[in-house]
Amino acid sequence: MEITQEDIKAQLMQSNEEFRQLVQQHSELKKRVMDLEAKSHPSLDEQLEEAKLKKQKLHLKDAMAEMISRQRLQEVV
Repeated sequence: MEITQEDIKAQLMQSNEEFRQLVQQHSELKKRVMDLEAKSHPSLDEQLEEAKLKKQKLHLKDAMAEMISRQRLQEVV
């Protein structure tokens, strides 16, 4: 049976504190970005904050994807 990405995420959530922290931070940034996107007329500062937060969120997502890839390789070996 092939291990899915969701299986690996669940495993990392249980066993890896760093992964849990990345997921938590990503979730917090996602909420803040959604709050900013919901504004009909955001200020320039809010627009800049939104762009910065999106970059941070993407960086966290990349870090999580890297951890998932490493875990998948360990599962194969």
